[in-house]
Amino acid sequence: MDLKNLDIAIVGAGYAGAATAKALSRLGARVNVYEKAREIHEVGAGIGLRPSSLDAFRTWGILDAIEAVTSPSESFEILTATGQRIAEEEWPEKEAFGLTTRFVHRGDFIDALIGVLPEGMVHTSRRLVGIDDAGERPVLTFDDGSTVTADLVVGADGIRSRVRRELFSDAEPVFAGEHAYRAVIDVDAWHGLPFDDKLRMYLGHGTKIYALPLQHRGQISFDITALNADPTPNPLDTKQMIIDTVEGFDEAIVAATRDLDMDIVNIRSVYDIDPIDVWHSDDVVLVGDAAHAMCHHQGQGANSAILDAAVLADCLAAADTVAEALTRYQALRKPVTDGLQKVSREGWSEDEIDTVFPGQKPGELAATTKE
Repeated sequence: MDLKNLDIAIVGAGYAGAATAKALSRLGARVNVYEKAREIHEVGAGIGLRPSSLDAFRTWGILDAIEAVTSPSESFEILTATGQRIAEEEWPEKEAFGLTTRFVHRGDFIDALIGVLPEGMVHTSRRLVGIDDAGERPVLTFDDGSTVTADLVVGADGIRSRVRRELFSDAEPVFAGEHAYRAVIDVDAWHGLPFDDKLRMYLGHGTKIYALPLQHRGQISFDITALNADPTPNPLDTKQMIIDTVEGFDEAIVAATRDLDMDIVNIRSVYDIDPIDVWHSDDVVLVGDAAHAMCHHQGQGANSAILDAAVLADCLAAADTVAEALTRYQALRKPVTDGLQKVSREGWSEDEIDTVFPGQKPGELAATTKE
């Protein structure tokens, strides 16, 4: 396969699309990315980048650019609502890759990824309205009436993927029975709670709190995930509703919640998708959330998208045809992401159920709300 004569169109310029663009452009292919938004940005929240993801960045020659906007972390803690330690563990993969997990603000991360792409590769304000995969080459149609023909189309257009819906599955996103409240706050607003390199998860009373330190910014990514039966994708929950979810937690956590500026709090219902059987045709393929959107409990959404990009690039480099590469890509990645979707959906372990909801079963939680 002559990769240097391959035209690749990527739909979506989030983590999955930007990472895939970098990985595939290194092969010498002509890559263009089409993003529906006028500006590319991410919500105010932090994520962890695992060593396997960082190793991909090292391979692509962009590790320095990513590390420049991140902080390293050696371990994470799980604590009760009032701060008693349940467990502490080191992050995995360090020895395998000689790298350690790093924390990054979502906005800084997407800026860094877009920043390492060649100028002119990303085209904004291009909303996909149709894809025709019946001919010799797939054809994309955008809402401005323009069309693009490519040798390979990569659907990186998220949990509500138009590419997935038109070609592979009309299954809708699945509500997880939770709302997530996310904000990045200054450490001064953390009311004296620990601020070092550790991720801390506080557990109790139907709520999980993730405190992810962004040491290089002097900030904390503060994530409250609480049971709620309202499936509205962008619910209009009030500040008092958020405060109610942390009742019984350490008073410093309660105080930090009371101090939240609602103008910076991102409020979302939590959704994933059921595993889908097929991710590709002979010349169209899905990556990231379009292929395997998962709940955030394991922190694997962005990392999975990055590894999708790395594996897809490797498969294209090794195959004789695009179709062969896409078959190999799904065979390698789908068993991994199926497992991650499952464990991420099981956000509450049996021990947590016994602590928080004695007598209940995990499957009953989606219909449970805090009184």
